[in-house]
Amino acid sequence: MDIKEEIHALSEEMLTNLGRLVAIDSQLGTPSEGKPFGEGPAKALEEGLKIAEELGFKTVNLDNYCGYAEMGEGDEIVGIAGHLDIVPVGGDWTYDPFRLTREDDHVYGRGTTDDKGPILEALYAMKLLRDHGVKLNKRVRLIMGCNEETGSKCMDHYNQVAEELSCGFTPDASFPCIHGEKGQLAMIACSKNTRIISMNGGFVSNAMCDTCTTIVPDEDGLKEKLESALSRTKLQEYKVTEENGELTIYAKGIPAHASTPHLGVNAAGVTFECLAKAGFEDDFVEFYNSHIGTACDGSGIGLKFADEYGDLTLCNGIVKTENGVISCTIDIRVPVTLNETDIRKMCQDRLEDKNGRIEITKVVAPLFFPRESPLVNALYKAYTDVTGDTEHKPMVIGGGTYAKSLKNIIAFGPEKEGIDYRIHGADEFILVSGMEEAVLIYMEAIKNMLAI
Repeated sequence: MDIKEEIHALSEEMLTNLGRLVAIDSQLGTPSEGKPFGEGPAKALEEGLKIAEELGFKTVNLDNYCGYAEMGEGDEIVGIAGHLDIVPVGGDWTYDPFRLTREDDHVYGRGTTDDKGPILEALYAMKLLRDHGVKLNKRVRLIMGCNEETGSKCMDHYNQVAEELSCGFTPDASFPCIHGEKGQLAMIACSKNTRIISMNGGFVSNAMCDTCTTIVPDEDGLKEKLESALSRTKLQEYKVTEENGELTIYAKGIPAHASTPHLGVNAAGVTFECLAKAGFEDDFVEFYNSHIGTACDGSGIGLKFADEYGDLTLCNGIVKTENGVISCTIDIRVPVTLNETDIRKMCQDRLEDKNGRIEITKVVAPLFFPRESPLVNALYKAYTDVTGDTEHKPMVIGGGTYAKSLKNIIAFGPEKEGIDYRIHGADEFILVSGMEEAVLIYMEAIKNMLAI
């Protein structure tokens, strides 16, 4: 039996174990004693470590922030860092998000690709290397984190209590290899004055606002004008209803991750745009359209910029109304050649006027490894040796991973370019064929890193 056949023979076992993890709702919960991220993430970590123990690995739980499975001996550590927490379910699912559902090569469930499936791919890569007697001159450690989607405090804790990695990767992005990650800028836009009664949409800040419900005062002819404007958009669905002198506008856009907002349709942005086209005069409608809009390029606040590694992108994730104030989260992915001083200087004169204001709430620096670095070469070679694909090259992405939290690692797989795995949307899936191939790629990657 060759190695591909051996991996294929383990496929059903991998899926059974993936089902155990997917069944756990591991989104951020209410912290309690000994469970810093709530019940769900702690339960997922317990199950992940249990699976690793069943496969014969030594495991350590680091205070329910994260844990790891390890093999080998030595002072140096080859690290693989994945996460067991998930984003909220959201959206209109065809399948039960917490039950693994297989249809041919597709297996559906929240976390299948982001990032419970890749953790198991790496774990089985370690198992096969061990079972084949590959000589380990370093320890190989698979870290399972519990807070990647909402701050990566799990890795802050790891850095405080555990050993630094010599080199490694996080299986939480794309193949062939990620040698840079854009910086991140979080903002919040707020209304000063608005006639909008309420506006609520989106469920996470790092994904496009794909549904939105807005209530405005009815005006003569406004319903018809809104319907006309909405009919000319790229919304999947819209509806305008009138009751008691108020219009309720429901808009359904297209979901997309904040790193690729151009792939989605912002339901809130389209609603603001259509309100203006319908003649609804409002201070915050004017502010939103002039400062945020639907362009996704940051041009409204002076941040339109591109370098050789990619463009700056802007995503409005959540819109909500509290005490008469509308607020909108803004997630900006910043090209690797821009620093914080540059960013603040570029937008400082565009953050406030009489109609609204925008506040910068968080700045995360970019990550960049030279294309010629030993780690990039080791991982890229593993990918090309297994797949034969030399057309796709190491790249810079807009997403943020554990590579920004742990030293000496970069993101590596498991997604393939050109496939939308719906990682933060409804009906997230993993391909069984891709899962099997990823195990082999990760086996080669570990061997290459042992040689660095």
